[in-house]
Amino acid sequence: MPSKKVDASPVYQLKVTLKDSKPPIWRCIQVRGSTTFARLHDILQITMGWTDSHLHQFIVRNEYYGVPNPGWDMEVKDERRVKLEQLVAGVKDRFIYEYDFGDSWAHAILVEKMLTPEPGVKYPVCLTGKRACPPEDVGGIWSYDDFMAAVRDPAHPEHEMYTDWIGGSFDPEAFDLEAVNQQLRQL
Repeated sequence: MPSKKVDASPVYQLKVTLKDSKPPIWRCIQVRGSTTFARLHDILQITMGWTDSHLHQFIVRNEYYGVPNPGWDMEVKDERRVKLEQLVAGVKDRFIYEYDFGDSWAHAILVEKMLTPEPGVKYPVCLTGKRACPPEDVGGIWSYDDFMAAVRDPAHPEHEMYTDWIGGSFDPEAFDLEAVNQQLRQL
């Protein structure tokens, strides 16, 4: 019977920050270097709280990685065929994850640490984070502030529209680490 191949790749500790969010919306995650960018997309969807309803891409050293489409005018390399450790060399390396090209949610990703895997730990894992991810389709970071102003102020002319749209209420400070890690364990 063939033996199972052991993953000897290092653990990358990544700080993921939603660009231009004030106060910052961020997560700290650990993933194996053997993680493909396609899988990293799945991990980021869970950790940030998105619903995977839109297109995405990674930008690493001015190269684009995502789901190739022959109808596009630009070259996008297949994210399923490249692993994190192949493109991201080490500590302090940075790259971008963009989700939803219309709203353009850009995430700055920084390699904080390179670690040896801990025995018994199943990766990926989210270590910590701050604040809720903005709602899908709110219009990007530039519209998120307008949304929050309307939701916080019952006298705002768009308060009722936005609270109906969001389904009642929205807590911008909410982040449930245990729920995130439970979803990550199901990957």
